[in-house]
Amino acid sequence: MSYVSPPEFVGKMIDAGESKIFMSTRDTVIRAYMAGAILALAAAFAVSITVETGVPLVGALLFPVGFCLLYLLGFDLLTGVFTLAPLAWLDKRPGVKLTGVLRNWGLVFLGNFAGALTVAVLMAIIVTFAFTVDPNAVGQKLGSIGESRTLGYAEHGAAGMLTLFVRGVLCNWMVSTGVVAAMMSKSVSGKVIGMWMPILVFFYMGFEHSVVNMFLFPSGLMLGGDFSIADYFIWNEIPTVLGNLVGGIVFVGLTLYATHGRTKTRGDVQKTPSELPTPVA
Repeated sequence: MSYVSPPEFVGKMIDAGESKIFMSTRDTVIRAYMAGAILALAAAFAVSITVETGVPLVGALLFPVGFCLLYLLGFDLLTGVFTLAPLAWLDKRPGVKLTGVLRNWGLVFLGNFAGALTVAVLMAIIVTFAFTVDPNAVGQKLGSIGESRTLGYAEHGAAGMLTLFVRGVLCNWMVSTGVVAAMMSKSVSGKVIGMWMPILVFFYMGFEHSVVNMFLFPSGLMLGGDFSIADYFIWNEIPTVLGNLVGGIVFVGLTLYATHGRTKTRGDVQKTPSELPTPVA
């Protein structure tokens, strides 16, 4: 599958982060919009499969198709740029500033939200015949997800907030591993296999993904879910975004950068990826 060694793909991670920081506003927003829309369609697809089969594992097995497509098309999710963009700043790439990292995160958030919200409206139209009938089984499920994953956490107070945050951390540990896995191979099949595995884990385990939730919760509000916009942001989106940020940076970006991007030999002689010997397979 044309395997790329860790020092090589960490170099690609840094390059990718740098390119995203310097990308124009137009391109950043378009790519984020399309990523949010495609991931939302994949989430709707997975919920539909789960409702029709009654087997959540089947929905989880097939959900990664959307993630694979959006990354093969070169689109960007907030969870991915949380991990990649800071590496260019940490690596002191010329012209890269913290303000550039924050700008990229903000634009991707807005683009992802707009794309996911578009699909939420379109799906709400489909499952209600343009709001002329009650939601079908898929619509009812979408409504119930929003309720259980806002008010369900709120019932537990601080413990619920901590649980939500940790689920966000674990989510982007897996999702960003999927982003990195796409860089581990030069072939399409290798990239897809690498991405599929961690995305399957995150979705089946019910971890909290900020962009998926940008679709699920607005859908729930439109389809009769008994929760408010404030419930959505306070008891899901904001803690999930923070958890995703920590999970991506700490457990994927920093760990890979520390051990493969700034590798040290005995005696603390620091070496960059280009100075290291090529690993023997």
